[in-house]
Amino acid sequence: MKRILIVEDEPAMRLGLKDNLEFEGYEIELAEDGEQGLLKISNNNFDLIILDVMMPKISGLDVCKKIRAEGNETPVIFLTAKGEELDKVLGLEFGADDYITKPFSVRELLSRIKAILRRNNMQKQLSETIKIGRLTFDFTSYSVFENQKPINMSYKEFEVIHHLWINKNNTVSREQLLEKIWGKDVFTTARTVDNFILKLRNKIETDPNNPKLIITIHGIGYKLISV
Repeated sequence: MKRILIVEDEPAMRLGLKDNLEFEGYEIELAEDGEQGLLKISNNNFDLIILDVMMPKISGLDVCKKIRAEGNETPVIFLTAKGEELDKVLGLEFGADDYITKPFSVRELLSRIKAILRRNNMQKQLSETIKIGRLTFDFTSYSVFENQKPINMSYKEFEVIHHLWINKNNTVSREQLLEKIWGKDVFTTARTVDNFILKLRNKIETDPNNPKLIITIHGIGYKLISV
């Protein structure tokens, strides 16, 4: 469950956001001003922080500036009653990931939250060094090793394995892979995907003829099994 901290000095707004976000399945912590928000941030790990800009004691801008200076990269969404372009630019310069102006719909806020969490998760996965079968993948440097020995792998093969990894334990259709990796405007067929999967199996699987990691979902596509 994703944990979100809401730092907002208006009680009705604070509790209303808490109720709506908890209904969507998030775990919510509350802080009523910037000072309390900083204390909670220093003592807890959050997946996202919602910060009101104008607050007593310490403003949302200063809270964001302080945590960024300390190396805390938790995504931040600013809430503000102001709508001037200057304020938006200033907020983003202070390290915010997004900015939403009051009044706003809960649906719009939820959409922003989901987009940021999804993007943040993908960035984390991109920076991960992960092990698949006998091989260790570093998606940041596009390198792969078997017992510290480099293994040749094409850019497209990396992209295919990375997309399967992001969706591990879930079926990815051939059509999804074609659109994601090759694009809509490139003439390719399902056979293109099959050939790439065959190459990956030859490099990853102990027995490519009896795959245990990249399995075929007949009539649909493929699934990478996380082990």
